[in-house]
Amino acid sequence: MRVVSLLPAGTEVVAALGAGETLVGISHECDYPVEVTSLPRVTAGIVQRDASSAVIDATVRESVSSGTPVFVLDAELISSLAPTLILTQTLCDVCAVVDGDVRDVATLMSPAPVIIPLTGTTLAGVWNDVMRVARALGRDERGVELLAQLDARMRCVHDALEAARAPRPRVAVIEWLDPLFTAGHWTPDLVRRAGGIDVIAEPGAHSASVPVERFRDAAPELLLFAPCGFDVERAATEAYALLATDDWAWARDVEAWALDGNALTSRPGPRLADAVETIAAIVAPSLFGAPPRDYARKLSS
Repeated sequence: MRVVSLLPAGTEVVAALGAGETLVGISHECDYPVEVTSLPRVTAGIVQRDASSAVIDATVRESVSSGTPVFVLDAELISSLAPTLILTQTLCDVCAVVDGDVRDVATLMSPAPVIIPLTGTTLAGVWNDVMRVARALGRDERGVELLAQLDARMRCVHDALEAARAPRPRVAVIEWLDPLFTAGHWTPDLVRRAGGIDVIAEPGAHSASVPVERFRDAAPELLLFAPCGFDVERAATEAYALLATDDWAWARDVEAWALDGNALTSRPGPRLADAVETIAAIVAPSLFGAPPRDYARKLSS
């Protein structure tokens, strides 16, 4: 088996299944686990990741408007790697390589590789994707074992919350800051499993651009800033700037945290269990202790 993963979540799934040796190529954004970072990069992007949220958004919108791809495949390199399996996605045309472009490249290869898109929009859907990849790799037993381990970790969180009869705070998760986006898809599932109530998004729904008043009127007791693709330092910097504006004066008495959205909430893979544990530590620190500082940073209250 020779695997090319065109998205970080796919790379993390393969590694967690104990099949890291099958990876022969990865995307330019794959960075975990560290062992994969020496592999050939078969994609490139037009976005400057150190730019502000507003500049990144404007770049992406201009690209979509002009028909220029946000991500580019190196078809020649992919062909030379002779993959038998390619992992891609269908959830977002501006978050990773478009599935149709991948299939166009695959049709030029002989033999054509199997293509598996990650399609899960809820936590259960993500776990189904993990099993689909496990089966494709011939790692069915490892897939079952991995999901059992992840579910056991989340069950521990649930049991502790239930035993303590912990109150469920009202939580709003921000996936992008300029413009404002809710965090949809599997994120409301993570909040629920961590002991909160997501008051801004529904499980499985796409992330959506909303005005600040939507967040204010939802009356959250806890704000989580988890910008897609940003680490916790970057998330904290942008969140502090946002909270300092007049539009967010209402939130200055609301408990707020920055999260490593890149690791915890943006990637539909095994580290969603890390996200549940991290959010649970924010929701109920007396039960779980402080969250890891490289994952979460308290901003206010």
